[in-house]
Amino acid sequence: MKTPREILLARHRAAGPKLDAIRQAAVAAVCDRRDSGGQAAATTPGWAAGFAALCLHFPKLLWLELILPSRRTWTGLAAVWFLILVVNISQRDTATNGAEQAVRSSPVMMSWQTQQRLMNEVLSDRSAPSEAERPRNIPPGPRTEMNATATA
Repeated sequence: MKTPREILLARHRAAGPKLDAIRQAAVAAVCDRRDSGGQAAATTPGWAAGFAALCLHFPKLLWLELILPSRRTWTGLAAVWFLILVVNISQRDTATNGAEQAVRSSPVMMSWQTQQRLMNEVLSDRSAPSEAERPRNIPPGPRTEMNATATA
């Protein structure tokens, strides 16, 4: 009894020479491209040729590695940003009258002015404290007396 492998190999045995001819043509084309590209690469420095190749292939690589595999994620993020934009536009202030804006901003301005006044008071230059306000430096007592009173 024949194995499945033998059956498949017998069925596709006629395609072997055709595949060999295609393989030889592909290898010859790649070798021809290397020969013609090798002369151009010899005139440019190695790092410049690599950088130029990177610049040419970077957008394609970015598309293949980042965007294409996670299309659903990028679509979801785009939808979220679109919703944020719509909400932001809908929440915009529609008042165009200057008086209405001044009335609305007046509590804010008053709060800011109060805060500025308090900051000026805190940071203002104060005169030297008087003799009565100055704390007196009293040296602490000897430690032996403190221990003797604590134990007694």
